[in-house]
Amino acid sequence: MNDDSRPTTADALRFAFGTLTVLPVRVRRWDGRAARGGMLAAPLAGAVVGLAAAGCGGLLRALGAGPLLAAVGAVAVPAVLTRGLHLDGLADTADGLGSGKPAEDALRIMKQSDVGPFGVVVLVLVLLAQVAAVAQCYGHGWRYGCGAAVTAAVTARVALTLACRAGVPPARPDGLGAAVAGTVPVPAALAVPAACAALAAAAYAPFGGLTPLRAAVSVALALLTAEALLRHCVRRFGGVTGDVFGALAESATTVALLPLALR
Repeated sequence: MNDDSRPTTADALRFAFGTLTVLPVRVRRWDGRAARGGMLAAPLAGAVVGLAAAGCGGLLRALGAGPLLAAVGAVAVPAVLTRGLHLDGLADTADGLGSGKPAEDALRIMKQSDVGPFGVVVLVLVLLAQVAAVAQCYGHGWRYGCGAAVTAAVTARVALTLACRAGVPPARPDGLGAAVAGTVPVPAALAVPAACAALAAAAYAPFGGLTPLRAAVSVALALLTAEALLRHCVRRFGGVTGDVFGALAESATTVALLPLALR
């Protein structure tokens, strides 16, 4: 298909689900316009992943499992639905940043198939934090726990949309980072987080009290954390890579869960 033709909504959804999930979706376009639509649709892919995670956790709770086992299931589902790519990206980015090497050497370290000590430590701590936070959320009730799983998954993909805004360069000339970097206009990239925070607050309105505000704050804190990590990676590596996107997603997931767990 001609790259100059306007991509359809279906093209955008195929790009989002084909690159961010293991669902059997064929990406038919790999150009900048399709990438822009796909990354704007990334939160929808996150919603599907989050609903699957919530469904697993909720089912385990319905079958009599405790909050901890439900949390393990809810955290495992996103890993399965992404082939563990985001977790792998988190570990590789930690190794690259922890190496203290110049950008070229750090990027080479990130491309290696093995995981170094920095990656292992960060990966273990992040997974423990996610399981502990989700377990705490399920301890407040299965509906609350399911809502936390969806909120975290959507927020993680919103962080990717924000990271694809114009002005953020790729660190390499190839790969997913090069395909999506700088494709999303800044106004659209800023509108998506605002919409996500508003929807999170609305979703938690039935719980009353300060819970809606806590939900909005969780989204804001997660995205601010991802933004800080993004800027650090751009300074260190000269831009973004697919691994950096994975690190952003997992960091945003973890931070989004923490305020919700402290209810």
